[in-house]
Amino acid sequence: MAYPTLVLIPFCVPGHLTSMLEAGKRLLATSRCAMSLTVLVTQMTMSANLMSDVADIIRREEADSGFDIRFVHLPAVELPTAADGLEAFMMRFIQLHDTYVKEAISGMSSSPVAAVVVDFFCTALFDVTRELALPVYVYFTSGASMLALMLRLPALDGEIAGDFEAMGEGAVDLPGMPPVPARLMPSPIMRKDPNYAWFVYHGNRFMEAAGIIVNTVAKLEPSILAAIADGLCVPGRRAPTVYPIGPVMAFKPLAGDDDDEQLQLHECVRWLDAQPPASVVLLCFGSMGGSFPSPQVREIADALEHSGHHFLWVLRGPLSPGSKCPTDANVDELLPEGFLERTKGRGLVWPKWAPQKDILANPAVGGFVTHCGWNSILESLWHGVPMAPWPLYAEQHLNAFELVSVMGVAVAMQVDRKRGNFVEAAELERVVRCLMGGSEEGRKAGKKAAEAKALCRKAVADGGSSEASLQKLAREILHNHNDKWCGVA
Repeated sequence: MAYPTLVLIPFCVPGHLTSMLEAGKRLLATSRCAMSLTVLVTQMTMSANLMSDVADIIRREEADSGFDIRFVHLPAVELPTAADGLEAFMMRFIQLHDTYVKEAISGMSSSPVAAVVVDFFCTALFDVTRELALPVYVYFTSGASMLALMLRLPALDGEIAGDFEAMGEGAVDLPGMPPVPARLMPSPIMRKDPNYAWFVYHGNRFMEAAGIIVNTVAKLEPSILAAIADGLCVPGRRAPTVYPIGPVMAFKPLAGDDDDEQLQLHECVRWLDAQPPASVVLLCFGSMGGSFPSPQVREIADALEHSGHHFLWVLRGPLSPGSKCPTDANVDELLPEGFLERTKGRGLVWPKWAPQKDILANPAVGGFVTHCGWNSILESLWHGVPMAPWPLYAEQHLNAFELVSVMGVAVAMQVDRKRGNFVEAAELERVVRCLMGGSEEGRKAGKKAAEAKALCRKAVADGGSSEASLQKLAREILHNHNDKWCGVA
C-alpha cells in the first residue's frame, strides 16, 4: 500500500508559502517518511515580482528539498472584477479554485489522502474537504495573539457596535493578554467593511478544523495559548486543538565563492564581520517594506547620524508599477546631502534586498528596528536580538504591543499611525540609544531576548515542546487515516 499524502494548500506569497513548506517538511521528518506531501499551487498574487519569487521557491524545493514533495499547479482562473478591498478580493479569488481543488484531490489515486492543511486565508475551501470527507487543519503563519483575536472576533463583532478605529483610547479584551488598545488592532479589521467581514468569517470557520497548526513556541506565548485551550476566546464553545510547532524557519547557507552575484548580494554581511560585537543596529522592514517617503527618510537619517551608533539600514526605492515590491534605492537621490560621508565607517545603507536571517545571525548585530512581521520576529528571537517595533500594516501593531507588553523583548517606540506610521527623528534616536544598551529598559529587552533565544532553540530540539507537538499531530493524522483505511477495507 502506498504511503498516504498530506495535501497542503498554501496562500501563494513567499512568506506564507515558505513557512508552510518548512512546516510540512518537518512533519514528514517527524513521521519518519510515512507520508508524502502534495502541494496545490494557485496563482494568488497579482504581482509579477511575487509570482517570480513563488516560482523560485518551488524550483528550489523540487531540486533539492530531500523530501517526497509533489507540486500540482491548478488551472488559472479569471480575476474577480469587484474591488471591495484587498482581503475581500483575495477571498473571492480563492473561492474560484474550489472546483479545481476538488478535482485535484479526488484524482490522487496513487496515494490516498490522509488530511488537508490550508493556509488560514483559505478557509473557504473547507467546503471541499467536507464533501470529500477529509479532515482539514489550518496552518496559521502569525502568532498566538493574532490567532486568539481571530477566534474571538465573531463574538467581539456582536459586543462592539461600531468600528475599532472609533473606540479612541478604548481597549479590547483579548484573553491571555493585557487589555489591547483598540488603536492597535490589525489594519484590515479597523473598520467593519468587507475586509473585516472576511476575518469574522475565518474566525467562525476555524472552529470546524480538526486542529490549528501555529508557527509559535508554547513558552513564548503561554498565557495566550492557555486562554485559547480553555475556550476563553470562544465563550460557550470548544476551540480546536492548537499545535504550536515554531519557530518554523528556512535557513539557507550563504553562497559559495564561485557565485559572484550572490557574493555581491551579501557584501552587507561581510561589512558586519568588521564591526565590533553587538555594536550595530539593523533597520529592515521585510520584503515588501523599506520604501519611505522623503520626509521619513530624512528623519531616519537624522536619527542615525546623531545617535552615534553603528547601523545597517536597508533602504528601498519606490514601488515598481503594478508590484507590491520596492525597487532598489537610489541613495544619492533619497539621502540628505553629505549623510553618507558623515557616517562613513560606522554606517552602511543597503539599497536592495538584504539576507535578513544571515544579518541577524551575525554577532555584530545588537538591535533590530523591525516592521514586526511575524517571520521577522521569530528570526530575531532565534538569534536573541532585542527589537524596536515600527509596525506598518496587517497585524503588525498587535505584534508590536505583544513584544513590548507581554514578551518584554522590545523597546517601545512612538509610531504615529494617523500619519502613515510616521516616526520623528528624536524618537528614533532615543530608541536606538535605548536599544543598544543605553538604558535599563534596553538592557532588560536584551536579557528577555536572550531568554527567548534559549526557549526557541529548546522547543525544536529533541524532546522540545514544538517537536512533541509535531509528533502528536503526525500520530493523529496517521492514526485517523489508518482507522479510515481499515474501515473501508
